[in-house]
Amino acid sequence: MRTTIDIPEDLIREAMRVTKSSTKTDVIKKALRDIIRKNKIKSLKNYKGKIDLKIDLDKLRNRNAYSG
Repeated sequence: MRTTIDIPEDLIREAMRVTKSSTKTDVIKKALRDIIRKNKIKSLKNYKGKIDLKIDLDKLRNRNAYSG
């Protein structure tokens, strides 16, 4: 999808530099993915302490261990 937006050039240049993106399109895609990822994580954190999964972490950590 082609969209025209007005973004300050200094912000684009700095974002490209810190993300090592070679194009403006790449840096915008990375920024959008990051926003989405951060919001999903934030949403998941709302469930902290509200779901009882009853997981035995020791058993889970050793699930691939050879038992023979």
